[in-house]
Amino acid sequence: MAKLNFKKGDTVEIIAGDDRGTKAEVISVNTKTNKVIVQGCKTAKKTVKPTEENPKGGFINKEMPIDISNVRKVEA
Repeated sequence: MAKLNFKKGDTVEIIAGDDRGTKAEVISVNTKTNKVIVQGCKTAKKTVKPTEENPKGGFINKEMPIDISNVRKVEA
């Protein structure tokens, strides 16, 4: 298993994909799948069923995981 150089709260730069060049903060790290979730990057529109908290339902924008090989840590 590879060593992960990222932790929650780190600033990273996206080096591959549609959000290339974007600098943002890491929200979470999944060590089993070697993926990170970065704030505001790789957003997908997800449908939400009506519930008591959200009686209308509708759509939400959700950040999806990015492989750790596609992000680079930015030194402060």
